[in-house]
Amino acid sequence: MTAGRAAGAPPYAGSMPSGRGRRRVTLQTIADDVGVSRMTVSNAFSRPDQLSATLRATILARAEELGYVGPDPAARALARGTTGAIGVLLTQSMASVFSGEHSVEFFSAVAQELAPTGLAVTLLPSYGSRDVVPARDVPLDGALIYAAPDNAPAMDWLVRRRLPLVFVDRPAVSGSATVTLDEREAARQGAQHLLDLGHVRVGVLTQAFDGPHGLLAGPHEASGDSVSRGRVEGWFATLEAGGAHGVLAQVRDNSVEAGREAGRLLLDGVDRPTAVLCFSDEMAAGVLQAAREMGLTVPDDVSVVGFDDAGRARRTTPPLTTIRQDVTDKGRRAAATLLDAIALHRAGSAEQPADVVLGTELVVRGSTAPPALR
Repeated sequence: MTAGRAAGAPPYAGSMPSGRGRRRVTLQTIADDVGVSRMTVSNAFSRPDQLSATLRATILARAEELGYVGPDPAARALARGTTGAIGVLLTQSMASVFSGEHSVEFFSAVAQELAPTGLAVTLLPSYGSRDVVPARDVPLDGALIYAAPDNAPAMDWLVRRRLPLVFVDRPAVSGSATVTLDEREAARQGAQHLLDLGHVRVGVLTQAFDGPHGLLAGPHEASGDSVSRGRVEGWFATLEAGGAHGVLAQVRDNSVEAGREAGRLLLDGVDRPTAVLCFSDEMAAGVLQAAREMGLTVPDDVSVVGFDDAGRARRTTPPLTTIRQDVTDKGRRAAATLLDAIALHRAGSAEQPADVVLGTELVVRGSTAPPALR
């Protein structure tokens, strides 16, 4: 049967690209071939509840025979008012994010929470080129902004697009909801553990992309994001209240190697700290390595406390005492909060979902002990 486009019906860009001599297959092509309306064919793909199972099977089978793969996603998004995708704004490169167990666990939880909805997950880099800016150009229903720095151009684009947004591990912009930890309380737990063991000189290792790096004069010189600042404030407030002295080092990268280099700085000298509080388990693993290289034994010569309780914390020698955050719960709660934000946005409501503040707990393992007498 020869098909022609019905008067007034727009061509459907989702039809199969045709080669020389082959007809262009559209929704109208299938409608004419089966003997139904164009809307009925559209419903077979997009609103299956609007027609019988038998008729839908007939339409889909004929579409497959003709080589039609379905309506064009952009056109379908325009008609539905939804793209079927949410974005996750990354703080670092794709490679570095997926090399860390903490990030992998978070993204896995986000994907698991979104799986029943059918929504796709689009990963967005914080920085793009002059011509390619995914946060500006990719169609999205909403986005999670995961620990992005304040100066990330991609975050600015997402805010300017007025999308439903949820900020994770950082303050919100434009009144959006947040999913965060109580960073000061989490830091307090680690510092109090060392005070209870009797440590009075403690190294503190934090991270900041910008600002000074290496040994700092004190917490007033720390320049990290809200997560780093919250932990530094919690560590030093607790140590000072307990009569202990903190020695601060700041590094650029959240990595084992950065922890190793900073660990050597902190532990070098006669009056070295007897314990080190670390921004992450990655950095703590680096401090363990530095201690071994310097001939120090953990925890006899120096105690080490990590943060996150990622898988690495249980594999180090000795296993790390650390502050556990439930990253799986964080990912699920972040995704669920974004779904709520999207639903409110579609309903035309100016309301935002409630902020989520997650708790943490101290996990004591073999990397901490009372300080040895010197």
